[in-house]
Amino acid sequence: MNYTKDGVVVRLKYNKCKTLLFLSASVGTFLFSSGSYAKEYFNPHLLETTETSVPPVDLSLFSEESVPPGEYNLDVYINGAFIDSGTIPFKLMGKGGSDDASVLPCLTIDQLKKWNVAVDNYPDLAKGSDSCANLSAIPESTIKIKMANQRLELTFPQVAMLRSARGYVPEEKWDDGINAGLLNYNLSGQTSTPRNGGASTNSQFVSLQPGINLGPWRLRNYSTYNHDDERQQWDSVYSTISRDIRALKSQLTIGESNTTAGVFDSQAFTGAQLSSDVEMLPDSMQGFAPVIRGIARSNAEVTVYQNGYNIYKTTVPPGAFEINDMYPTGSSGDLHVVVKESDGSEQSFIVPYASLAVLQRPGQMKYAVSAGKTRASDSRVKEFNFIQSSVAYGLLDSTTLYGGFQQAEDKYTNLLIGTGLNLGTIGAVSVDVSQAWAQIKKSQTAEQTDKESGQSYRIRFSKDFPQTGTDISVAGYRYSTSGYYSLDDFTDTYSSYDTDYHFYNAGRQRNRFDATLSQNTAYGSVNLSLVSEAYWDRSRTDSISVGYSNSWNNISYFMNYSYNHNVAGGSGSGATNNDSTVSLTVSVPFSIFSHNPTYSSINANYNVSGSKNGPTVHNVGLNGLAFDDNSLNWQVQEGYTSDTRKTSGNVNASYQGSKGNITGGYGYDQYNERFNYGLQGGMVAHSGGVTLSRSLNETVALVQAPGIQDAPINGQINIHTDSWGNAVVPYVRPYHENMVNLDGQQMADRDADIENVTKTVVPTRGAVVRARYQTYLGYRAMMTLSYQNKPVPFGAIVTSANDSTDGDMSKSNIVGEDGQVYLAGLQDKGVLLVKWGDGSDQQCHVNYSLNPQPNEIAIVAAPCVQ
Repeated sequence: MNYTKDGVVVRLKYNKCKTLLFLSASVGTFLFSSGSYAKEYFNPHLLETTETSVPPVDLSLFSEESVPPGEYNLDVYINGAFIDSGTIPFKLMGKGGSDDASVLPCLTIDQLKKWNVAVDNYPDLAKGSDSCANLSAIPESTIKIKMANQRLELTFPQVAMLRSARGYVPEEKWDDGINAGLLNYNLSGQTSTPRNGGASTNSQFVSLQPGINLGPWRLRNYSTYNHDDERQQWDSVYSTISRDIRALKSQLTIGESNTTAGVFDSQAFTGAQLSSDVEMLPDSMQGFAPVIRGIARSNAEVTVYQNGYNIYKTTVPPGAFEINDMYPTGSSGDLHVVVKESDGSEQSFIVPYASLAVLQRPGQMKYAVSAGKTRASDSRVKEFNFIQSSVAYGLLDSTTLYGGFQQAEDKYTNLLIGTGLNLGTIGAVSVDVSQAWAQIKKSQTAEQTDKESGQSYRIRFSKDFPQTGTDISVAGYRYSTSGYYSLDDFTDTYSSYDTDYHFYNAGRQRNRFDATLSQNTAYGSVNLSLVSEAYWDRSRTDSISVGYSNSWNNISYFMNYSYNHNVAGGSGSGATNNDSTVSLTVSVPFSIFSHNPTYSSINANYNVSGSKNGPTVHNVGLNGLAFDDNSLNWQVQEGYTSDTRKTSGNVNASYQGSKGNITGGYGYDQYNERFNYGLQGGMVAHSGGVTLSRSLNETVALVQAPGIQDAPINGQINIHTDSWGNAVVPYVRPYHENMVNLDGQQMADRDADIENVTKTVVPTRGAVVRARYQTYLGYRAMMTLSYQNKPVPFGAIVTSANDSTDGDMSKSNIVGEDGQVYLAGLQDKGVLLVKWGDGSDQQCHVNYSLNPQPNEIAIVAAPCVQ
């Protein structure tokens, strides 16, 4: 184990008897102020129970409540919060003679700045030695080291810290990651055989997302391949190169992309775009949340509740206070604020709250600027050079102004202006109006264009009513006049379709109403989704879905009604396509019948559905999870169609592996038999080779623990290191701290040791950030060392040379009682250096030879000679 000052704990784990042996040699926990340092003396001769010729151990460093000078891998905490981790040097510092010197952590001014310490307020910090900050310049500061936990704990008064929003991560910690190649792949296929004779048909679909990272630059592509018995086709959906612009808190994207949605509808284009990236902001500054203001009569504790949950707590001094770093919580309920004074008395008030996408915090701005050429999926549609910009700015506590501009050459212009309002108990609402001028073609063969102009009005609303359990997530209405053309409508008129009907009746939207609502009651939950659209070519689309769900004794059931109404105006016939469906689903967990863990993940389910234009179908089946990590998902289902009295069936399984996912299934009905299969995954090419993975998210972490094979990653389903000690964590959050943990419990049964199993990474968007672990490979041993026929002195330091991918690494260990020391990462033969003082008679070396059984700890007695 690593050198520790709090104490030495040696743990022996035998595979068969699982016996734990503990050797604890407590050297004491120390706490010292940067302003004064106690130097209590401990007489090392008190450790001697018999006369010995062994020179006494030099415990002066421990008596000074310090650690030996050197470098230590530590987690840094300031005022109880994790700040950073890394190698911290400890040096002997002080003025005058040795009695005034102490071994202290050597922290630089730049480090303290990065950790948000107000260094400019303390000029004496620069008066330290060897570029080490003079921490005694900050009054009331303390330093505490817990080497057993590998923690350096610093305490500074609040006035010595710069105030930052909760969730703030300094830009200095943002990591662009390593140069790497990436690939996501998805392969699916199906073979279908008619049951009443005929030839089988085959089809395959492949999607590939290759990418390259070079410093802060991200090159990405998305391509697809379709194949069946009649045709095959490759398509490049998009190719982009992008990077972040930190000074603007923005992303620059060049290539084939889409404009940002919100103000205008998203538009596919080829060109360049600069847009705000809200992930660069702290969590507490993302989205919209109201500013809370109040008055405290004393040093008071302010607590904020929402829907009965405590979501915020802070302490404020007497006088007026303002809380402007609330975490956004979506379209949730009002904020209940409780101010508890120092005498125990309380005052409370309510801050009405609702959220909408266009709302911004006061003083915050979100923007996007795009320029290039429109991009259509249909080659018959003409492409135009265009520019688009949008901006939203938080003007007041409850008001946001936003607007936008679109220009396509000299033939199309659109101006939009709107406002978002937090109306308190009423809800959050945004209202905008856009004016468009367009020169359109009304005939495929016409050379001249007609000028059209019109307006589009839109209102959006959201609100949560916790008293009634009602949540209106989205409710919006939009109306456009007959002369209004959106950018998509405009480009569609410049197309080469076979008939002129498309030009006169382009399916332009006249009005739209949409709503998403949920209602919780004591008797279950009701959900409503509604979309109704009407077009200027007299067609319309209506879609309604109403669902009800509840449970009884862990048996859950769900009922749903959906209605879809469409008028097909494309052919001009006005033929109506209407359909409605009613369904009921019941799920029964096997856990209600047995507490056996084998059945805990198995569910039986029944579903019946009937539609206006289709038959009534009954399905009954089983589904569940398998393996200890629930990596296998399976389903068996049998169906019956009452109208035709025919049966159908399906068997499906999917396995979520460390290097990808695989799916397969078989199904049949009265018409066909079908076999389907799929393979999804990813890979990362880096300087250490190629590491296979599950499908990659935009930003990933590459775990590197050289020589540690098949080690699980905590918090990930069935992700383990490969034979080179590499693994990919496919989902990490950009610009935020992500903890990556190797399962240290798995190391107990291995001939290996890892230094600090937890790593913190802060990747930029699209990065492949490295989480590298220092590993020590070799045997483990409990050695009893003797010097001149007596045990090596208590507190002596043992150092071994260990082979690793980084070269020779020195690992220190401390000798406990009776000369015993625990060592890891040893070769079968080697030399140990033992030191308990600076004198030549206070050092010796051990030539050792080991032959232990695999994954067991060798018990060795060895002499130490000069």
